Amino acid sequence: MQTRVLGVKVDVVTMDKAVEMLETFIAEKKNRLVATANAEMVMTAQNDSHLAEVLDQADLVVPDGAGVVWAARYQGNQVPERVAGYDMVQQLLARAAVCGYRVYFFGGAPGIAEQACKTAKEWYSGLDVVGIRNGFFTDADEPGIIEDIRASKPDILLAALGVPKQEKWLAKHLTELNVPVSIGVGGSFDVMAGNVKRAPLWMRRISLEWLFRLVMQPQRALRMLALPRFVVAVITAKKH
Repeated sequence: MQTRVLGVKVDVVTMDKAVEMLETFIAEKKNRLVATANAEMVMTAQNDSHLAEVLDQADLVVPDGAGVVWAARYQGNQVPERVAGYDMVQQLLARAAVCGYRVYFFGGAPGIAEQACKTAKEWYSGLDVVGIRNGFFTDADEPGIIEDIRASKPDILLAALGVPKQEKWLAKHLTELNVPVSIGVGGSFDVMAGNVKRAPLWMRRISLEWLFRLVMQPQRALRMLALPRFVVAVITAKKH
C-alpha cells in the first residue's frame, strides 16, 4: 500500500514489514532502490523533478521522518509508524550478520565509512563487509567505483552521499551496480562512526529529533527551514 505526501510516493509500512521486504529483495536478486523520505527530501523534490522521478520509480520509500508520518495522517492515510532510515539499516545489518548477506559501505568523508564499518562489526558479530569506499570522487572515478562494487558482489549497498545525490547516483547506476538492495543512508555513517550524536530515545518518541539535531549542529539551521515550509505546504495542499 502506498500514499503520497506533496506528490511524493511513500510506502505504508511498519519497520518489521520494511525489513521483511528488504530481505525479499535480497532473495529475488533483482536491482532494487530504497529511499528514506523525510520532510526535507519531500520539499527538495518539489523543485527537483529528477529527484521526484527517482523517488516515484524507487522500489521502496519508507516514511523516515516524523513530519512525513504526520502529513500522511493529516491527509487521512493510516501510516502505522515512522520507519527511521538509521534504525532500518541497523536491523538490516543485524539480519545480514545472521544470514550472511554481503554489505558494501560507500560514502561519507575519508575515514568515516571505515569507522562505521568497524562499529558495525563490533555490534553485529560475523558481519560480512565486502567493500568500503568514501564519498569523495570525481566523474573520472565513477567507472572504477562501479566496477569495484560489481566485483565485490554485495547483497546490500549502503550509500551515504547525501540527499539528493545518493538517490540520483544509485538510480543512474542501478543496473550497472547489480546489487539486490541499494539504500541511500544519508548521515548514518557519521552516527555509527561516533562523529554525530543521535537524539535520545525519549526525544525521538515525541518527534523532537529535529530539535536535537539543530542544537547539536546549528549549521543545519537553513536546512531546517524546510520543516515549517513543509507543514504550510501540506496544510495548503489539503485545503485545495
